[in-house]
Amino acid sequence: MAELSADAGTVCGYVPVGTEPGAAPGGSVPMLDGLTGVRVLVPIARTGLPMRWARYRPGGLVAAPFGLREPPPPWLPPESIAEASLILVPALAVDRRGVRLGRGAGFYDRALALADPAARLVAVVRDEELVDELPAEPHDVPMTHALTPGRGLVALGAGE
Repeated sequence: MAELSADAGTVCGYVPVGTEPGAAPGGSVPMLDGLTGVRVLVPIARTGLPMRWARYRPGGLVAAPFGLREPPPPWLPPESIAEASLILVPALAVDRRGVRLGRGAGFYDRALALADPAARLVAVVRDEELVDELPAEPHDVPMTHALTPGRGLVALGAGE
């Protein structure tokens, strides 16, 4: 992870839960803990509100809605995503064009619209979840890369 974020000042990540890639037994977050030398922001999701962000600090997470874990307040505004040059996005699948399949709540689709257009948008998936094609919706924000355990960082869309 350190080499992925080497040139990033701010990285937006997420706290994986359940069987998502990057989740570990005992509540550790190796995916985030491996991001050293950068400011790491993680999402704060609430129904009916735009996704906000909070600074990640190892060992500083608390229980949150939807079975998530998050940093306690203070929280940053939705526009804080624009400070990130690397954004790690949870996904159920991503295709080679960059179309991402999420959980359907639309939190990331709305948040990514506020991201820096030059930011790398990286869907974190298992090897078999990088597929040839998924259906796309007009509001979908395409990923620029996929990150898988076996293939590493894979360029998507025009960069492939």
